Amino acid sequence: MKEKKTKLYKWFRFMRGVYFGFASLVYPIKKHGHTQRFDDRSYIIVGNHKSVLDVVPLAICTHEPVYFMAKKELAEKKIGRWFTKKCECILVSRDGNDARAIMQAMKYLKEGKILGIFPEGTRNKTDELFLPFKSGAAALAIKTRTPVVLMVQTKKMKAFRKSHVYYSEPFEFTEFYDKKLTPDDVARADEILLEKMTAAYRELEKILNSKKKKK
Repeated sequence: MKEKKTKLYKWFRFMRGVYFGFASLVYPIKKHGHTQRFDDRSYIIVGNHKSVLDVVPLAICTHEPVYFMAKKELAEKKIGRWFTKKCECILVSRDGNDARAIMQAMKYLKEGKILGIFPEGTRNKTDELFLPFKSGAAALAIKTRTPVVLMVQTKKMKAFRKSHVYYSEPFEFTEFYDKKLTPDDVARADEILLEKMTAAYRELEKILNSKKKKK
């Protein structure tokens, strides 16, 4: 799985060095839940989306490169085009009907690489817990038999404010293995993913509320 000779590995190593070297002083992150690095195999890391900085807590939970799935519109602007090219992002259409992107994601997972997905598709600027999830993450996990890790935040990252991030234990959709997936199966897997994401969010709230009571 190690990609130490690739340009992408070196790029992520450089960016992590920048973050831990000084950027973490501006955007400090406190990890909760499963705090060990996810380096031993392929994973799909699924996060909720509060700001453009959400790639940071996702990227620092492993020493490996993370192949982000990103909306095609991100590459329409100069800085977005630079970022998606530099990070070798898998660009997908908003409607999710992008067979080429799905095949590329499956290829990476079968090669033991790590995939990063924000199923809300865009930043959540509402008071809702999550925006409606785009289907795909659960189906990818099932078809490639890849464990899923959830990454949740209750607030968006801001300068000089500690961000609390919760990482779940890896889990798999084993109940869907060895069967031909129907649309109902996919819908149910998506529901399970949302339920687990909600539970992780509530667990982080519980941790933070407990800390407040101790003060």
